[in-house]
Amino acid sequence: MKNLFILIFLLQLSCTGSKKTSSVLRDVTVIPRSEWKAADPKPFAKHVPVRITVHHEGTKLLPADDAIRKIKGIQTWGMGPDRNWTDVPYHFFIAPDGKIYEGRNVYTTGETNTEYNPSGHLLICCLGNYEVQEVPAEQLQSLIRMIAWCSKTYNIPIETLSTHRDNSKQTTCPGKNLYRYFENGYIKEEVQKLLK
Repeated sequence: MKNLFILIFLLQLSCTGSKKTSSVLRDVTVIPRSEWKAADPKPFAKHVPVRITVHHEGTKLLPADDAIRKIKGIQTWGMGPDRNWTDVPYHFFIAPDGKIYEGRNVYTTGETNTEYNPSGHLLICCLGNYEVQEVPAEQLQSLIRMIAWCSKTYNIPIETLSTHRDNSKQTTCPGKNLYRYFENGYIKEEVQKLLK
């Protein structure tokens, strides 16, 4: 629990440089890897994130389901013989209840099951399958706040915001029910409000 408070403090500290910074951005809370008992990563390729890309995890998950168990399962599967990845594939996870979890190190290249090269992409993953289920309001609001926080913290222009399907012809990720918020400009507009 001590690690959680330290991480919250560091996140708040990194966003207090400007008096104009939205209090919503200062209050972003990320649950650290220690809380979901992450295994140590294998050696990894480093990168500098220059764009933000949103995914969904792809299996149905409800707000009452155990996000920690799901994330740990993703890591076990991804680092196992089927994929042999260095860690979980994404830098951040957002659960249906809106809680945000730390994934892999932001300065390491993520992973993908498709043909696009994720080097330079900061990957945010919404747990759930938004091809078949609706996006919970809490998760959508946390996604907007997290995109804004990542844009500000890592100096990534919001114009770079995209989804997995925008970078790959092999997927419908992040699912039609989440993608529509990108298509109609809602997410970008809400992020820009927070960044003003």
